[in-house]
Amino acid sequence: MKVTSNAFIPVAQVALLDHEMRRSVHEGTTTAYQKRLIGMFQSGEEHGEAMRQQAAQAKRRALSRLPQLLEQAEANLTANGAHVLWAEDGDEANRLVLEIARRHGAQSVVKSKSMVSEEIGLNHALEGQGIEVIETDLGEYIIQLAHETPSHIVAPVIHKSLASIRDLFIQQLEMPPTDDAGVMARFARQVLRAKFIAADMGITGGNFVIAETRTVCLVTNEGNGRLVTSLPRIHIAIVGIEKIVETLADYATLTQILPRSATGQSLAVYTHMYNGPRRSGETDGPEEMYVIFVDNGRSEIYGTKYAEVLTCIRCGACMNACPVYRSTGGHAYGWVYPGPVGAVLTPLLNGLENARPLPHASSLCGACKQVCPVDIDLPRMLLDLRDDLFQQGHAEGIWKWGLKLWALGNQSPLLFELGGRAARTLTGGRAPRKLPGPLRGWSKFRDFPPFAKKSFRQQWRERRGT
Repeated sequence: MKVTSNAFIPVAQVALLDHEMRRSVHEGTTTAYQKRLIGMFQSGEEHGEAMRQQAAQAKRRALSRLPQLLEQAEANLTANGAHVLWAEDGDEANRLVLEIARRHGAQSVVKSKSMVSEEIGLNHALEGQGIEVIETDLGEYIIQLAHETPSHIVAPVIHKSLASIRDLFIQQLEMPPTDDAGVMARFARQVLRAKFIAADMGITGGNFVIAETRTVCLVTNEGNGRLVTSLPRIHIAIVGIEKIVETLADYATLTQILPRSATGQSLAVYTHMYNGPRRSGETDGPEEMYVIFVDNGRSEIYGTKYAEVLTCIRCGACMNACPVYRSTGGHAYGWVYPGPVGAVLTPLLNGLENARPLPHASSLCGACKQVCPVDIDLPRMLLDLRDDLFQQGHAEGIWKWGLKLWALGNQSPLLFELGGRAARTLTGGRAPRKLPGPLRGWSKFRDFPPFAKKSFRQQWRERRGT
């Protein structure tokens, strides 16, 4: 998928005027946020926080042993009959999938929801070689029909209204007109069922890979994951290398906290665990199973101060809590991963120069860290990325010199005091309605507080009689 993150500001400005989209996003994120609170803390706040920290420790422990666990998973999966392949980048991953498709004569593919396949542009690569690709997650299927990209990690169609989906189904699928969401879902299910039966190959992602038990795990609510992996002759699981976990006990924690954080459910409707292809005597399952571990920039993050972001379990909770995402939706972020985690991942995976606005697409309110099920310090990373932008010379000249003057004024007690006096004198003790020059952007959307009539230093001197 092409990166257009440098256009964040103009695209966000357009999004702010799209009232239907903003209403849909606000309703969807607010509902998910409230359900998360219920799901996470139904047994008490202390229990919920303890589970959150247990999940964080499981992911960090796996990250600390990532190379060894990947080798262990490869050995165990291979011993169980699966083929394990490695892709350094998206192009190599796409090439491997195409080679498998040609080897087995696959002409039609059904897919379960996979963010890493969006990341590497797999659908376009397959379709470019004449292979039919059908997304089977209902939200992803709607996006595919609309020729759009997902706007949310968990709810890719969160930006669309029921009416717009109805019109899309009528136009693209010749659905009889209806405003009943249940009827629309059943109609889509009938269309997709024929695709499942006819498909030569099924492609999934993987929420987790358990090194100890050689298991690829999928969490879904629609059951399409089971059909994608059971009916076609070939199953390919495309998984980021960071999805590895050490033990089944770790997975037991993570598979509870993921749905709680994403949708507020205690458990997802379907939890799938795959160890390999169909064995002798079994009546269903694929003849061949391939697991492709994808790097695509993750190794460059590993070992840096940003390595913690690799513990993300893609629940979308940070988006549901983020005031910026709630206002702009996901498409303004310009790549696969929107919201706070996208504002960190996109620059790290694609280069800071290709996503300069994203580290600033945050109020630093801290809500993203508060709701993260594995306690990733996203606000700290956003600040570090802002510093990286400055150090690499990507900051605009006026801000570069402005920050230097600000630092100079704050480092000198005399200049700091003189600046405060000047501000109080110029404003007359009243809150300024508009700040001058480039600072106007702050007062355009916020009330600037009035300066104190007396500074702290002045009050301190008066109290001490000096």
